[in-house]
Amino acid sequence: MDRKWLPLTAVLGVAGAAVVTASLWPDDEGKPPLPQTLCQGALSRRTAELIDDDKGGEVSAEEWESKGKSSDYAVFRACSVQRADPDNDYRREIFKLVVADERHDPGSRKDSVPLGPGFKGWALPEEAKAWLPAGCAARMGSTAPYITVTFIGPSKKDEEQEKDSAERDTAIRNSSAIVHEAAMNLARLAGCGAT
Repeated sequence: MDRKWLPLTAVLGVAGAAVVTASLWPDDEGKPPLPQTLCQGALSRRTAELIDDDKGGEVSAEEWESKGKSSDYAVFRACSVQRADPDNDYRREIFKLVVADERHDPGSRKDSVPLGPGFKGWALPEEAKAWLPAGCAARMGSTAPYITVTFIGPSKKDEEQEKDSAERDTAIRNSSAIVHEAAMNLARLAGCGAT
């Protein structure tokens, strides 16, 4: 063999070995990679997985939106976050996320805790609400003074909630994290920043 072709032969040999190795490596059974965001870009899959009913299953979302009859109520987006049953195709709802115009400051709920830095809002184990920053309503096409993001989670019986305060605190942290991330991402997508 002519020496000038030796480097090319070596390169082709290494490339061929790489192709063979790549074809032998498992590729997650040929499944396409899952989208990293849910609820029209409001939630990361990781944050959505904070709410778990201990039955497992892959997280997905069913999203919809509706335009109001007037510009006062021009924003309504909702998302049902679901988990797949391991044994069949049934998907069970884990929580909802609703983005909507608000005519009046809805205030806080009894026994709720403040949402924390960055957004005005409050949280309970089964519900949390955040107000998007001033200017977001106009950027989203509404003349209503407020746009809110509401997390509606699974409710438990009062006696179950009273049994374990640590579980209640975890549920509040999770609902806060979900609504806070959703508000932050929606404000960024609308170009109206955070407070």
